[in-house]
Amino acid sequence: MSNNNNKKPIAAIVGRPNVGKSALFNKIAGRRISIVEDTPGVTRDRIYCDTDWNGKVFTMIDTGGIEPNTDDLILKSMREQAKTAIELADVIILVVDLKSGLTANDSDVAAMLLKSGKPVVLCVNKVDSIGNVPAEFYEFYELGLGEPFAVSSIHGTGTGDLLDRIVELMPEQHEDYVEESDIIKVAVIGKPNVGKSSIVNKFLGEERVIVTNIPGTTRDSIDQYFENSYGKYIFIDTAGIRRQNRINDNIEKYSVLRAKAAVERADVCLIMIDAEEGPTAHDERIAGIAHEAGKASIIVINKWDLIEKDNSTTKKFTDDIKTAFAYMKYAPEIFVSAKTGQRVAKIFEMINAVYTESSKRITTGALNDVLSDAIARSQPPSDKGRRLKIYYMTQTGTKPPVFVMFVNDAELFHFSYQRYIENRIRETFGFSGTPVRFVIKNRSKGDI
Repeated sequence: MSNNNNKKPIAAIVGRPNVGKSALFNKIAGRRISIVEDTPGVTRDRIYCDTDWNGKVFTMIDTGGIEPNTDDLILKSMREQAKTAIELADVIILVVDLKSGLTANDSDVAAMLLKSGKPVVLCVNKVDSIGNVPAEFYEFYELGLGEPFAVSSIHGTGTGDLLDRIVELMPEQHEDYVEESDIIKVAVIGKPNVGKSSIVNKFLGEERVIVTNIPGTTRDSIDQYFENSYGKYIFIDTAGIRRQNRINDNIEKYSVLRAKAAVERADVCLIMIDAEEGPTAHDERIAGIAHEAGKASIIVINKWDLIEKDNSTTKKFTDDIKTAFAYMKYAPEIFVSAKTGQRVAKIFEMINAVYTESSKRITTGALNDVLSDAIARSQPPSDKGRRLKIYYMTQTGTKPPVFVMFVNDAELFHFSYQRYIENRIRETFGFSGTPVRFVIKNRSKGDI
């Protein structure tokens, strides 16, 4: 078993809070992944991104700021996350801030890095004029980490030389490199404080995502590679999705967008529900993000250990789930406890199953046999004497499965009859756990 994202060389960006680590991370990644705000502690967890420089592919890790001496719960967790990133990394980039100058915390972090024995590249950020650095730049030599690199992460100046040095210090591609096509990407979504980070940590077997009782602790989407006897996975732990009227600052707005983006990147979504609260209208809206994106999904009812049970408890809750998520009856549910680990391992089997179903492809011949039988059982609808004719259907895509049906008049194809055809297809071929999509085309308009 491996829970170390060890498939490519790793470079970790570390430093005290608010020195521009996330801005540098985003500049190197070439897109906005980490949330960037002028608020210390915005990046609380480890954020991963694969990138490349001059043909060298590697993984970048952005970390929360290191506060070497603190009793603050979140800051202590951030420090532990940074320590873990340091342990994982092949090369460490220490980011310091020219404008605030060399601080005691910089020296403490540098000392921590020197003890690690890992190669360290010193990045002096917020240098506006790379060709004419001020005298304050040279005081960073005192950290004992060798020659500093002058960088402006906002403008991107100096990052080329920095990257040259980073890849120079990296090992070759690791022997256990895993092809991306072998990996199932799983997004863990849900409202704040339902246990998303807790269940990811239970999967991984380490405190990799910060878990506290403070709702919304995880602000970004965080990719975690994991491998076990069931297969290879990347878990995307997302920030809790709040109701729109609860989003009162930019950080939360970005987090909602980030969660939606995580769903788009995923193959399978775990929709987390709090057993103590039961399914809510907000849960329905969150699940709708996965449904509309066409993602295979599993409804995970967490904190089941806290529920007092009798012979009808599970059935009643299951009925409530079926009612609340009537638009995605295809999604199986599982009752778990991230805290105790109850039934958590079974989720891997379910992930594999729904992923396989969403990737399934049916031959045109087999589909049209089912279609002919369905039409014989129930005649297509008609309107004003004109009856719908379905000439044939074929599957054109997977993840989700997409079926194109050629008809005489698409306007006659009522939603209810489309649902009927879908039910016949599911009865015959399964497709459990995945939505299916239908495209209706008029044959008379030359669409075939």
